[in-house]
Amino acid sequence: MSGLFDDDRAEGATAAPPPPLAERMRPRTLDEIEGQETLLAPGCPLREAIMRDALQSVILWGPPGTGKTTLARAIAEVTDAEFVSFSAVLAGIKEIKDVMAAAEIRRRNGRRTIVFVDEIHRFNKSQQDAFLPRVEAGDIVLVGATTENPSFEVNAALLSRSTVFVLQPLDEDAIIRILRRALADPDRGLGTIAPEVDEDALATLARASDGDARRALNLLQLVVAAAPQPVGRPKVNMALLQETLQRKTLRYDKNGEEHFNLMSALHKSMRNSDPDATVYWLARMVEAGEDPMYIARRLVRFASEDVGIADPQALVVSMAARDALHFIGLPEANTALAQAALYLATAPKSNAVYTAYAAAAEAAAHDVAEAVPLHLRNAPTKLMKSLDYGRGYQYAHDQPDAVAAMDCLPERLQGRQFYTPTDRGFEKEIKRRLDGWKEIKAKRKGLGAGG
Repeated sequence: MSGLFDDDRAEGATAAPPPPLAERMRPRTLDEIEGQETLLAPGCPLREAIMRDALQSVILWGPPGTGKTTLARAIAEVTDAEFVSFSAVLAGIKEIKDVMAAAEIRRRNGRRTIVFVDEIHRFNKSQQDAFLPRVEAGDIVLVGATTENPSFEVNAALLSRSTVFVLQPLDEDAIIRILRRALADPDRGLGTIAPEVDEDALATLARASDGDARRALNLLQLVVAAAPQPVGRPKVNMALLQETLQRKTLRYDKNGEEHFNLMSALHKSMRNSDPDATVYWLARMVEAGEDPMYIARRLVRFASEDVGIADPQALVVSMAARDALHFIGLPEANTALAQAALYLATAPKSNAVYTAYAAAAEAAAHDVAEAVPLHLRNAPTKLMKSLDYGRGYQYAHDQPDAVAAMDCLPERLQGRQFYTPTDRGFEKEIKRRLDGWKEIKAKRKGLGAGG
């Protein structure tokens, strides 16, 4: 019985299985690359440099499946330079030095060498440093590919000698064009078996790929292989697709930039009082497998940093969500996290606590460390009392309104205001109280001076 992707072979002979559909359909020219028109459209600097064989060292940065390796291979087809490709996962210092030595010889003979390094972020500092002298001398043109932010993962010296080009996740239309090409191509794709794929199923496949062409083609190959063939043509509909996919795997790296991007989106959505965006970004993190305690810690921090005393219950609710997470775990506690996040998003906002602490910490770190005023010190011993510890202290509860006309800051800092409440939420009441107490203190100080 012939398989879905069998090729012609001599009877009795064994042959290696064909490469995956995603590898077979990899674009071979710049014009076949989808979704990166801002970089590769005619007239764009990167394309022009490639076409004129004038490329200088570049870092290609983008999510998986956006065409970084494909672009490097297309460069190899277009350029007249020697093209050397190796993976940072497998190569070591010795391999790098061998490649660099051969490149130096080629340059002396008038030929350039383009070195493509896949996953360059996996190289350590010493490995990356091995490229630097050759890049500076012009022996090689380095083309590095990375899914991680080059600002953090590529040496500053190497980064300063390269141009970073950002490849974007492919949009749904680009993914659909790639899938249609695979369905129609009789040589590299599925054209010989002509699968019948519903439009809705095709669009769902594109969405499920999260902008990753490789993932889209792998999903297509999987679902076509699982499709019934009632009249010789595999038929893919939404029911089959949902049964095959079962659950979408979200693109997420708990230790990489996407982790911080999503948390930043959650934090800023809550800060901007957008509950819909808040619960969306929260769900993205939870469903992708983020550590829920990390999310809970960030909610607790937000409660003090961005809500503060404008709604004192914000911290209580956030801590309750953390306790619920400890008590019942996921998935049951996902609604507790959502409840806290939505509470924070819809609470009145104030960063007065955050700015008050920052200003006080700045003063503590840089101003002269003033001694605690004597009237604020305890005097548990006779010696301390004889040294006037506690002398002049005014017990607030003995005063009308429980407010004493007494300065509690060191002399050099008296009159300094670190905490400035807003007019939002409960801080409006706090502001009213502080203004009233300030007036009471000023009157009592005036009376004391006049007496």
